[in-house]
Amino acid sequence: MTTVRLLGIDPGSRMTGYGIVDMDGPRSRHVASGCIQTGGDRPLPERLKIIFEGLSAVIQSWRPVEAAVEQVFMHRNPDSALKLGQARGAALCAVALAGLPVSEYAPRAIKQAVVGGGAADKSQVQRMVALLLSLPEPPQADAADALAVAICHGHTRQTMHRFGSAAVLAGRRR
Repeated sequence: MTTVRLLGIDPGSRMTGYGIVDMDGPRSRHVASGCIQTGGDRPLPERLKIIFEGLSAVIQSWRPVEAAVEQVFMHRNPDSALKLGQARGAALCAVALAGLPVSEYAPRAIKQAVVGGGAADKSQVQRMVALLLSLPEPPQADAADALAVAICHGHTRQTMHRFGSAAVLAGRRR
């Protein structure tokens, strides 16, 4: 298996995290991560434009070949869920315009893949991401969540590749 560059995105209407990792088999290496801050006092359309343009610049700079985005989870506040969904839409548009294949993962699945438990809190995700990527200190929470999305996708992708190869081999044995 060759090295594959993946983009993970943790969408938010005030702050969208991104994380770029190179996956080489089961090993993952940190390439870049950060946050696109939209300024919560700006009108929503302007914040969505900032998310779209920021992620477009990240994609252009780092050239990932696949992307993964965290799915929306239901908030208690319907207005917050709607804004989060719109931020996801801006992120998905940036990825789609770049022509990248995109996968989506539920928050619990991401935590399960990275921490080992679907109910992990943010600090646990931060610490585990730092450990998995050999970072000197845990990244900012939104960047850590985005890196966790990328790691989850990398592991899922590798497993699917193995199953695909196993299925092809099993078909040949008949």
